[in-house]
Amino acid sequence: MRSNETPHPVRKEIQVPVSKERTAEVMAQHRHHEADTGSSEVQIALLTERIRNLTEHFKTHEKDHAGRRGLLKLVGQRRRLLNYLERTNIESYRKLIAELDLRR
Repeated sequence: MRSNETPHPVRKEIQVPVSKERTAEVMAQHRHHEADTGSSEVQIALLTERIRNLTEHFKTHEKDHAGRRGLLKLVGQRRRLLNYLERTNIESYRKLIAELDLRR
């Protein structure tokens, strides 16, 4: 670097994943019993929360193509879980779609 050049400013904005508190809230809303952390409903709700956070991230970081690929993978994973839930428990599927405000 030349002496008359200024260094690039350090970015202070850090993308934080879904907080532990928010994760606990989402799990509490969608679980079947106290220790339920892996049911389809909980997984879909957590993926939806992550997808919404990433969608906000891409409104300001349009050129984050690697992150966008990750977002598409999350959307695909949620889609597969939704298809599974629809096949196995249609009532639970309809309830979850309404709660999460997902369009189908």
